Amino acid sequence: MLCLHNYNKNIRVVELRVKEILKEKGILFKDLADKIGVTDVGLRKQVQGNPTIETLSKIASALNVPVSDLFEQPAGDTITCPKCGTKFRMEK
Repeated sequence: MLCLHNYNKNIRVVELRVKEILKEKGILFKDLADKIGVTDVGLRKQVQGNPTIETLSKIASALNVPVSDLFEQPAGDTITCPKCGTKFRMEK
């Protein structure tokens, strides 16, 4: 469930989760943007900013995951940076 008190944290989790899922599936951000019909820059701005439910649904569909997976924090409250592989602890 999306908590409005942690809105900025949730947006950051979505951004990191999208990147993490892309890396797991071997998909480039540009390819995801093409799949959902937006530019690479446009998709990055949406994911880093305030993605709409429609955008999140399109992303989830293109990645073949439920929308809830985009908000899911990995077990152990850690997340892996999709660029360098560094693990970060997520605090509540």
